[in-house]
Amino acid sequence: MVGCFFCTDAVMYENLLKTVMNLGSPEVMVVGDFILDVYIYGDATKISPEAPVPVLKVAQTEYRCGGAGSVAVNLTTFGAKVHCLGLIGDDRNGEILREKLVAAEVDITGLLEVSDRPTISKQRLVGLAQHLHRQQLMRVDHESEKPISDEVNKAILRAYEEKLPQIDIVCLQDDNKGLPGDALCRQMIRLADRAGKTILADPSLTSDRSKYIGATVLTPNRQESSAMVGFGVTSVETADKAADRLLRELKLQTVVITLDKEGAYLKTENAGQLVPTRPRNVYDVTGAGDMVLAMLTMALAAGCEYETSVKLSNIAGGIEVGKFGAATVTIEEIADEIANLNRDATGKVRSLDSLLCEVERHRRQKRTILFTNGCFDVLHRGHLEYLRFCRRHGDVVVLGMNSDRSVKTIKGPTRPINNQNDRSALLAAMEMIDYVTIFEEPDPMNLIKKVRPDVLVKGEDWATKGVVGREFVESYGGKVILAPLVEGRSSTLTIEKMKSEANSA
Repeated sequence: MVGCFFCTDAVMYENLLKTVMNLGSPEVMVVGDFILDVYIYGDATKISPEAPVPVLKVAQTEYRCGGAGSVAVNLTTFGAKVHCLGLIGDDRNGEILREKLVAAEVDITGLLEVSDRPTISKQRLVGLAQHLHRQQLMRVDHESEKPISDEVNKAILRAYEEKLPQIDIVCLQDDNKGLPGDALCRQMIRLADRAGKTILADPSLTSDRSKYIGATVLTPNRQESSAMVGFGVTSVETADKAADRLLRELKLQTVVITLDKEGAYLKTENAGQLVPTRPRNVYDVTGAGDMVLAMLTMALAAGCEYETSVKLSNIAGGIEVGKFGAATVTIEEIADEIANLNRDATGKVRSLDSLLCEVERHRRQKRTILFTNGCFDVLHRGHLEYLRFCRRHGDVVVLGMNSDRSVKTIKGPTRPINNQNDRSALLAAMEMIDYVTIFEEPDPMNLIKKVRPDVLVKGEDWATKGVVGREFVESYGGKVILAPLVEGRSSTLTIEKMKSEANSA
């Protein structure tokens, strides 16, 4: 069965937001080729007199973790406890790579130093125009193509067996630069299976796919899957055909074929579906596969179903390609992206559950949550000035609006003039407001208790009447602010004036 998922469901966005904000701290083992990415930036403003090539005047050198190191750092950024298992050389690049991983709070006790091969590095020469507009000119790779010795493979396997009991999930990142070799890869998969551990394998570009037999999840890209099955993966139909073959022949639970701007094709025993991604401008694809693998690993370790995990991976990868080089993406960036997609789909008017999820996201980002409420029946200049006042005192403005039923309870049977759908739509169109939610009670006390705003705003006419929620908000250090009113402006006065003019006509 071939299906396609379209990202238009508000409930789906709310679930994704809740999920990504609660991924926990799983123990993840990352096995593979640990690479030092070196970026040498310089102004490329002239051509060499010796040959028709640009001259790079070096301005800055930057070091980043690449390959399995990139996956490890991404996972740590997401909140995982990461254990590395791989090789580095006895050289300066190895020292730098260790330092970068330690700074990222990655466990490197399984990173073994060998003297007979260099630390793998990719040195990129990046030209700048007017100190901006980065453009990669050339990449120089340092690596050894000779096989890893049996002694080193045995040491790697021992370390793997020692760490496996404490691990929640295993991630094999294969760049075809030595680790894991064919035999070692098969052993690692068998051991993980016996231990009941989920193991993801990100394959190298190879026609010999047998080393991945028995993995839980295989994550080839379009080119890698094409090489494995012997035909081009150029459409949803060919992706389904390729995934089905890999699933059956390699005895996998799941195949996720990443398809660049199209998203990813997810195949399980029961179904296959394209999980699309949002089209965006691509700045640099370096590290995008590492990011997708890291988020997929993180989400599965957190107990997410495959479809949800792939959706989150698409979002993380989409953010990464908007950055230069192998860059990290934070949970906050992913949450913001989901929230923006949700806003595009649903607007500012939110159910209580959706609102509280958004408020929690903003609170984690240290933004000031402001709450105000009212009927907002017939909008006038006084409302406009009031909401501008609210905007100046909070980063996120949440407006609780009385439902039609509660307005009738407060104002009488002839009110509201405008129904709650019209009122909420008009309020949502105002740039000063971030969220609108409708409540049924005559007063907002229950809503205030759930939102727990940092700032509560009411009009100064409530100074003598008593602001609902004041004691509660001040009990945890929140502020209550009274906003000045525009004299002679109110919904009631506006309605009375309209009635008077109608009667005199």
